[in-house]
Amino acid sequence: MEKQKLGLPTDRVTIRHVAEHAGVSVAAVSKVMRNAYGVSEALRTKVEHSIELLKYRPSTAARAMRGRTFTVGILVRELTNPFIPALLEGIDAGLAEANYKAMVGVGRAASQLETSMIESMIDTKMDGLVLIAPQISGAVIVDYAKQIPIVVLGHHDPLARLYDTVNSDDFRGAEMAVEALAASGHEDIAMLSYDRSQDPTSVVSVAREAGYQCAMKRLGLERRTRIFRLSHRPGSREQELQDLTTRKDRPRAIFVWSDLDALPLMAACHQAGVDVPHELAIMGYDDCETGHLPFVGLSSLNQNPQAQGLHASQLLLSRIEGREEAQHVLVPPMVVLRSSG
Repeated sequence: MEKQKLGLPTDRVTIRHVAEHAGVSVAAVSKVMRNAYGVSEALRTKVEHSIELLKYRPSTAARAMRGRTFTVGILVRELTNPFIPALLEGIDAGLAEANYKAMVGVGRAASQLETSMIESMIDTKMDGLVLIAPQISGAVIVDYAKQIPIVVLGHHDPLARLYDTVNSDDFRGAEMAVEALAASGHEDIAMLSYDRSQDPTSVVSVAREAGYQCAMKRLGLERRTRIFRLSHRPGSREQELQDLTTRKDRPRAIFVWSDLDALPLMAACHQAGVDVPHELAIMGYDDCETGHLPFVGLSSLNQNPQAQGLHASQLLLSRIEGREEAQHVLVPPMVVLRSSG
């Protein structure tokens, strides 16, 4: 009778009743209840007030009936990277063995879009998430890992305890690149990276730069150490690469952080009339299929994306099954020598 006077539901209170009373969506109530990242204090206060007033208690039976969805969300930074399809194949192969299906979202290297997509994947009751080279920080990933099993690729965080990581051994791979160029007789070996001022310290280029510097020091070439950085300004990369190929103090060999920039560097050399490898040797990282072509012949580091993807799916499935101890896997890369270096 008292509930009727207050205009409150008289039957069993559901999450929909809470949403209607608070004047928000069911998804918003769900986010507050699982302490999701990004919930404003105003929304939390409003929803918690309605929960208390309606005396809402989630149904244990409903949660048990809901169970697993046998779906996994995969968030990728971009689809233009030729490394991604092979990685996805490895993930899908591992998930298929356990009858799981994957749904892919593209974050476009934008933190807000990434968090929005992760929230949506959680709200659709996916059983786990695979994040590939996310822009969001490790601290944000930890917040989500408290809600759902997560494995991250292209993100070095060996101290993480609530989520797993799978990576190429980027530090060692960079060392191997320098060693291979030095074995070909080069001493003036530079590295081409990019402006990562907006990136978290977990990105792969950090480990690759550290490996390059370590190898140069170990080989007695520390004074030759140089890292050139490409900017993110739209349309500027091509000109910056051309400037690099024509500078008076151009190095004799360059280790490029990724084939994504190694292939355009080769094109810039061709335009400038710089002979690769006789005037400039080039070593990439990724071993993408374009580099295999005979008229390209890009030397590179193969980081075995299929193996990384398979490791990621296996780790995620074991997380879903209840494993709590974090695991951090480094897949050994391999130098593939071709005509460029």
